[in-house]
Amino acid sequence: MTWHLTGDLDVFESAARELVIGNPVSNTGCLTVLEALRSRGLAAFGYGTPLFGWHTDENARTTGAFVHTPPFPLLVAELPESAAESLADTLVAAGHPVKSVNARDRDAEVFSDAWTARTGSLVREVERQRLYRLGTLTPPDPAPVGRARFAAARDTDTLVAFLHAFRDETEQIAEDVPGIVAFKLSRGEYVVWEADGGIVSMAAVSATVAGAARIAQVYTPPHLRRRGFAAAVTAARAAATLKDGADTVLLFTDLANPTSNSVYQSIGFVPVEDRVILGFPAHEDEEIPT
Repeated sequence: MTWHLTGDLDVFESAARELVIGNPVSNTGCLTVLEALRSRGLAAFGYGTPLFGWHTDENARTTGAFVHTPPFPLLVAELPESAAESLADTLVAAGHPVKSVNARDRDAEVFSDAWTARTGSLVREVERQRLYRLGTLTPPDPAPVGRARFAAARDTDTLVAFLHAFRDETEQIAEDVPGIVAFKLSRGEYVVWEADGGIVSMAAVSATVAGAARIAQVYTPPHLRRRGFAAAVTAARAAATLKDGADTVLLFTDLANPTSNSVYQSIGFVPVEDRVILGFPAHEDEEIPT
């Protein structure tokens, strides 16, 4: 039973894609990261060199997999409980630093125990997330003032400003925001809600992989909230995604934000499972990227 590490996306996908894609709902995060690396190159996230890993059992079957794009969390797709300690051992032996892990609750816990035992690092809960899957889409009725439309190149400045504000508010790494916006605009992935002559809310979607697409970057400026714009633009983005051929529409929420969880449930999203990001700071005041 062995972990294998590589920096080669082709090698990793040859070994582990079937395992990961076999559960496209739970593994939506991993699949969309892999799609971004494939579409935009290994420098898509603009920081460290990606590392990929997969675990094989005694019969040489692939039973575990992760993707790591530093300084973002180690993103665990599948992790047999018996392989958590060997994963920590493998990463320590390779001298590969891990500042945080993003995994299903059980997987995060067993890896955290193994990692901290070997490194002596602290452990801190950074964020608890809930994955939602669209059931029956129920757009807001009555709809808020305005209308939905696909974003266009003329909206670039607004979308860049919104995405910067979104990442600041959620304390995420800024990345190359103009580059992300340009790329997603080129693929028609943004829907905006327009009212009173301006954009009041936005929602983006990932590429559809194995029939599943994930909505993200839903943002409404603070002074325009509680008017139904976020629900309306998310519903519009979901409807367009289904029309484009996706079988499944997903999204993640921060469980610390009861408003967003309520909004998405009101338009038909139902809970699937929870994930957690656990950080491994060297000291109490160290910031952990998400």
